[in-house]
Amino acid sequence: MGINVIEILKESEALLEGHFLLSSGRHSNRYCQCAKLMQYPKKAEAVISLVAEKVKDLDIDVIVGPAMGGIRAAYELGRQLNIRTIFTERVDNKMELRRGFEIKEGEKILIMEDVITTGKSSLETAKVLESYGGKVIGIGCIVDRKASDIDLPIYSAVELIFDTYDKEDCPLCKEGTDAVKPGSRKMN
Repeated sequence: MGINVIEILKESEALLEGHFLLSSGRHSNRYCQCAKLMQYPKKAEAVISLVAEKVKDLDIDVIVGPAMGGIRAAYELGRQLNIRTIFTERVDNKMELRRGFEIKEGEKILIMEDVITTGKSSLETAKVLESYGGKVIGIGCIVDRKASDIDLPIYSAVELIFDTYDKEDCPLCKEGTDAVKPGSRKMN
């Protein structure tokens, strides 16, 4: 029997409906808050096992999770594959490699995210890792929103397409509903 990711996300209350301000500045009536999934270890393990299955034959030296959402997803993928796992984090709204973590010249890296929408965090992370001589070979994620222009292979547990709107064209704004910003990235 296959794993029904959407059903698990619903059971975890990770699929939200309302009026959301996304990190991109766009608005949406749906949001996937994977942190809600990650509070259930067996559910998270099952969903991330789908990504593990897709990447298990890749030559990966290290898995890197961009903070905040990618840290726990990366750890779980690393645990399942028994691969060293580290993370990047924002300092003054700029992604950095800290805490004594290192990337050696030529190391093959898989970035692991919770959700990829525009891919901004993944691309910022890739740039940092490549500045140390690492080679990013792909990006794993729980949810691929299919809204990015990332020129790397993406390995997702599920693809979800949500409607998004510019603030000026947002029907929820026109109804007078206040937007909630659920993500961790600061808006510029």
